Amino acid sequence: MKRALITGITGQDGSYLAEFLLSKPDYEVHGLVRRSSSLNRQRIDHILAGDPSIAGRFHLHYADLADASSLSMILEQVRPDEVYNLGAQSHVRVSFDQPLYTADVVGLGTLRLLEAARQLNRTRPVRFYQASSSEMYGAAPPPQGPDTPFHPRSPYACAKLYAHWQTINYREAYGLFACSGILFNHESPRRGESFVTRKVTLGAARIKEGLQKKLVMGNLDARRDWGFAGDYVEAMWMMLQRDTPEDFVVATGETHSVRELLEEAFSLLDLDYRDFVEFDVRYTRPSEVEVLLGDATRAREVLGWKPRVDFRGLVKMMVEGDLELARREKHAGTYVAR
Repeated sequence: MKRALITGITGQDGSYLAEFLLSKPDYEVHGLVRRSSSLNRQRIDHILAGDPSIAGRFHLHYADLADASSLSMILEQVRPDEVYNLGAQSHVRVSFDQPLYTADVVGLGTLRLLEAARQLNRTRPVRFYQASSSEMYGAAPPPQGPDTPFHPRSPYACAKLYAHWQTINYREAYGLFACSGILFNHESPRRGESFVTRKVTLGAARIKEGLQKKLVMGNLDARRDWGFAGDYVEAMWMMLQRDTPEDFVVATGETHSVRELLEEAFSLLDLDYRDFVEFDVRYTRPSEVEVLLGDATRAREVLGWKPRVDFRGLVKMMVEGDLELARREKHAGTYVAR
């Protein structure tokens, strides 16, 4: 039985990865959660509900990427074969408002976890996956691939780049099996409501149901390489199954603007986004990333990975999920129309 430890297990990627690993009968999954007075586990509630096939194979532990001692204690207690570091303050716009917190959790948090993994690796082999980000490329011209120079344009991207290079350093200096997946934007119905894709699909659904009158947005011309998070977590696992560690770009190879996202989402509901969308400078970044377009050729050729869900399929999946949510909100009266 392999043991996998996942930070950020209550997030979008963590929940999909936990599902994926638990679908394999030879995996036991351990997740790290931060102590809070209010539970935020809706993305893993269905796992916690207790499918008989995973009985005794799913465990949660309290720890924090800001607390080195808790990370060392949990790794020594669990003694995992694989560590997936997905935990982060991952909202790019918020990182401009909380740069120190973002740097601590995203950058130093990774270093704390790497050091705990290094100590464990002295007595038990452990493999480490770092969730790097396409935001590290920032202003670099597209397409962005393994050899593209990084040019981060936010505190989040800078922190991710620090974590990325620390992962490489631990691989080269200590022989730790450590690799990074440079993942381009990946979304799903489980995406947080403040992220642009979910903000659009949920806003469109609420407008359709009469719960919302308008949608306030920032830069509509920014272009991103959007894929489905459920596809991308499989690439994470594939990286740790190889004989030698290597960093990979994971992307669809297509780019779409926020404006195209709006058109697609609203048209699925027979609406014209131009009738409802307003611009507000508060939702723009101090330094913008105009285009992200990933070159995942090596992931296809070496890992055998490729995305199964395309852009339109992704938007349709998210709109359908949010339309159901909006209808439940309307029926229950839990969302106040505005």
